[in-house]
Amino acid sequence: MEHNPTKIPSPLLSLVPILVLVTLLFVTIRIFGSDALSGGSQIVLLTATAICCLIAMTYSKVRWKVLELAMINNITGVATALIILLIIGALSGSWMISGVVPTLIYYGMQIIHPSFFLASTCIICAVVSVMTGSSWTTIATIGIALLGIGQAQGFSDGWIAGAIISGAYFGDKISPLSDTTILASSVTDTPLFKHIRYMMITTVPSMLITLVIFTVAGLSHEATATDQIEQYSIALNNTFHITPWLLIVPVVTGILIAKRVPSIITLFISAALAGMFALIFQPHLLLEISGLPVGNIQSNFKGLLMTFYGSTSIKTGNPELNSLVATRGMSGMMNTIWLILCAMCFGGAMAASGMLGSITSVFLRFMKRTV
Repeated sequence: MEHNPTKIPSPLLSLVPILVLVTLLFVTIRIFGSDALSGGSQIVLLTATAICCLIAMTYSKVRWKVLELAMINNITGVATALIILLIIGALSGSWMISGVVPTLIYYGMQIIHPSFFLASTCIICAVVSVMTGSSWTTIATIGIALLGIGQAQGFSDGWIAGAIISGAYFGDKISPLSDTTILASSVTDTPLFKHIRYMMITTVPSMLITLVIFTVAGLSHEATATDQIEQYSIALNNTFHITPWLLIVPVVTGILIAKRVPSIITLFISAALAGMFALIFQPHLLLEISGLPVGNIQSNFKGLLMTFYGSTSIKTGNPELNSLVATRGMSGMMNTIWLILCAMCFGGAMAASGMLGSITSVFLRFMKRTV
């Protein structure tokens, strides 16, 4: 079906849906704050899509079927990314409940020394962010814990926050679990791990320079005891079965990534392997998640499935760690998936109506040559 509007909208008219989108998003975010992605932003995108379709059908005489097909094609283009996001939800839950992420945090904390606290903080946040795929979650959980530790050691809040944020955002940028990394690669039709490899060209040197700065700053600082580190380590050790065997999961995942195994296969194998380790090493947590009174095959099966698809919370005796080990599973990805679907509808309508081409034509007039 041809996507040729009878009459191409002017650039000014083409900007109407975008202006409506920006205005409504501004209002929505001001009203809902961080909850804007729970539905408000999606409704705004659909509203802007409706306005775009209305202009296209009345002014450009574009048939609804053409607009509908363009939206469907756009959604089809990100179908792989949506599947990956669902598997990532299962992966984040299984890695946490199986004890993989807690083990990484536990061993990471053991290497913290006052003189190397800032560099260690940056590394720990980078590792956690890579494993969870979320910089914000890392900052809001283990970042808060490390902030308390740093304050107890006499470091200024600015230095601690810099180390936490640097590590968290580095990990988020190169993590195959990051929704923004996946979205960027899918929108540009670039293989996920190829996108990550190119990201590392700029992020790795930046990280190395950052670590040098934090190391120098840490060595020149006189720090105090690390009692809080011991408290966090004890809480993790009492809640999870911490063992080096759990490191097999990230090692296998790293090998699959190095061998360039397709993203969906890599993430699925990693989630399945973590689920198996949860059955072996953390049956008490699966029993807690299942809510059943007795630990048996049924409680293990129910707890494991809930880990994959639903929200889980484990009581560690430490509020910061409680937030860190809480997971949302596949259900936690639904807001992102919903947002992507609505965005693809808007993009498809803008392209089929000729509005996107009308806007880009303005910028093309200033182009003299290709790079």
